[in-house]
Amino acid sequence: MATTISSNVTRPEPQALKRAIDALAARFGNRLVTSQAVREQHAHTTTWLPNQPPDAVVMAQETADIQDVVRICAANRVPVIAFGTGTSLEGQVNAPAGGVCIDLRDMNKVLEVHAEDLDCVIQPGVTRKALNEHLRDQGLFFPIDPGADASLGGMTSTRASGTNAVRYGTMRENVLALKVVRGDGEIITTGTRAKKSSAGYDLTHLFVGAEGTLGIISELTIRLRGIPDTIAAAACSFETVRGACQATILAIQTGIPVARIELLNAAQVKACNSYSKLSLPETPLLLLEFHGSEVEVAEQSKNFRDIAAECGGGDFTWTTKPEDRTKLWQARHDAYWSVKALRPGDSIGVVATDVCVPISRLADCVTETEEDLKRLNLLSPIVGHVGDGNFHCSLLCDVNDKDEMARGEEFMHRLVERAQSMDGTCTGEHGIGQGKQKYLIAELGPEALDAMRALKQALDPQNIFNPGKIVPAV
Repeated sequence: MATTISSNVTRPEPQALKRAIDALAARFGNRLVTSQAVREQHAHTTTWLPNQPPDAVVMAQETADIQDVVRICAANRVPVIAFGTGTSLEGQVNAPAGGVCIDLRDMNKVLEVHAEDLDCVIQPGVTRKALNEHLRDQGLFFPIDPGADASLGGMTSTRASGTNAVRYGTMRENVLALKVVRGDGEIITTGTRAKKSSAGYDLTHLFVGAEGTLGIISELTIRLRGIPDTIAAAACSFETVRGACQATILAIQTGIPVARIELLNAAQVKACNSYSKLSLPETPLLLLEFHGSEVEVAEQSKNFRDIAAECGGGDFTWTTKPEDRTKLWQARHDAYWSVKALRPGDSIGVVATDVCVPISRLADCVTETEEDLKRLNLLSPIVGHVGDGNFHCSLLCDVNDKDEMARGEEFMHRLVERAQSMDGTCTGEHGIGQGKQKYLIAELGPEALDAMRALKQALDPQNIFNPGKIVPAV
């Protein structure tokens, strides 16, 4: 929340900033923008964290543009923040020390597709939906689906995952190699298109999840998958959250290869029904998707239906019709907007947060979280990628109500502490950014944070890449 953010960063000297912006203006002309509205659009806009705009925005079109911005900013010790689509939730694109934002949306080319090897090479501004549209005619798709139509560079930087992660993994498992602009403007190549390698340090996965604090991604090589012959979506209501979680655990343990398995608690189902014009029973719900041949999908669906019945599941319905599947999953992806519609008003804020625990503790964590919400008299529907123990709370609070805000703050702290006490993490996929820095030391210990600081110092000695993110200042 805004009241808990401490940047611990220092703005550049005014004359140094002016020199950098003058040099950038000479290099980029009208592709350098300094208007207040555009700068604010390139800072955090999606939750309660304060908007901290950069001093200027450069619209990059090629790798050489990124290199020139970095060289100019490095020479003047001015911060550089990469920007994809701005959908991150923990302040990753804020500019607490000002500086220059590099907007990568125009670097949106699919450079190579190697269908026979199931990989492709892309620029960082390519979005998930645009890539899959490009690949469709070749029978291929990229499976990582965080909901928002995020850029692949941003998804890599935040180590995104989403609804398909239970079967296809996260960005960590699906990035083969990167080209990264380092602090002197030169390019690091972190790997090749080979599916495995033992060649030196794993630099690729050092930058996956680094949130732009170690360098700026200028090119990605990523894994692809073949579009399944048959895709079926299913819905199953349960009497309790615990029953839904138990069904999830049994499905994973028995090896049913579900592609998606999403939990919506009763409050979230009610919000989706209202916003997306559905008529689902307003009890805990699992949304599922099965991929494979027609026979495999039918068998997977039958096996899960049997498990659900043992765990208190009600009617189990499934469909292979694309229009029905799209409607169901669009409702899930619109969960944030459905929650926002529950309490209209300019003073009502939504903060979306996530934690992740081992799936054996998922039912306990979700149940205790619901009890906390009831005790604190707060409204926060819950959705979860429960196949990997990850769930999200969308907390609604009146920012003008100090008491409600204080209760919201307490809830957020208790949510993270609960997950960590269950051998879980403060974030399964949203990342650290600014919002969750304070939880890292309890999760990883001071020695791990010292190691992160050493890496940051080695790769970004001037601290120009996205300062004030991930690792708290000493």
